[in-house]
Amino acid sequence: MTTAKGKVYFVGGGPGDPDLLTIKAKRIIESADVIIYADSLVHPSIVEFAKDGAEVHGSKEMTLPEMMRLAVDSVAQGKTVARVQSGDPAIYGAMIEQMRVLESEGIEYEVIPGVSSAFAAAAVLKAELTVPEISQTVILTRAEGRVAMPPKEQLKDLAAHGCTVVIFMSITRTTRIVREFRAAGFSKDTPVAVVYRVGWPDQKVIRGTLADIATKVREAKITLQALVMVGRALDPALRQPDQPGVGSATSHLYSAEYTHLYRKSQSRTKPAGSRLTKAKEESGESKTTGAKAS
Repeated sequence: MTTAKGKVYFVGGGPGDPDLLTIKAKRIIESADVIIYADSLVHPSIVEFAKDGAEVHGSKEMTLPEMMRLAVDSVAQGKTVARVQSGDPAIYGAMIEQMRVLESEGIEYEVIPGVSSAFAAAAVLKAELTVPEISQTVILTRAEGRVAMPPKEQLKDLAAHGCTVVIFMSITRTTRIVREFRAAGFSKDTPVAVVYRVGWPDQKVIRGTLADIATKVREAKITLQALVMVGRALDPALRQPDQPGVGSATSHLYSAEYTHLYRKSQSRTKPAGSRLTKAKEESGESKTTGAKAS
């Protein structure tokens, strides 16, 4: 008689608040026979959804071989394993080496996405990370430390793009972060936000600029589990109407003058800044006659 094999689920446990678990993640945790969770990063309330009789193991003191042996042996017994990781497992989740073991063992697995701390932090800050005319790109990265960064991924290289940057696992390198961004051309008054343990009861937010954030972090004695977010999109003034220089950046998506798949423009005038308008202006084409300007 062949024993049915179990399955492994990599579950995104979100940033900490159990209300931010996805419905599917919660269902997997509730039904799993074995839960292996990153207890140094995942809030304990997340695994309180485990069913009676489920095995619950913290992984902070495990090595990779120990953790994977537990998972492989459990699957061989026909058990379902939930490997619960903080945030979204696709971002700094050390998941690839675990998947290699499962692939080599012929074990079925599935990845359940979760809410990344980057986006939970943006929600806490009430920030849109991609504000039109200010930043349309978000870089998720870390500062180089004991783990070397690949070529062309040093902070100064990434900061040179001038977009919104979210920096993981680097709070003790805040002074270096500031130096790298200043070297890349960011002004000292560029907004910076540090969010400590987002979604946890002791969550803390520190706002500042490249000029003062290192001092503020040092004074707050924050040394772990914090994101550093840099860029003009983080400026709270962007939310205020009629602020000179910052209040005019808006999306065309809901503009009455903008045509898209579901709605036609209510005006024949192209929205300011559109590619077609810019192309005509640059070519010198008259808006009224279509003739070249002399």
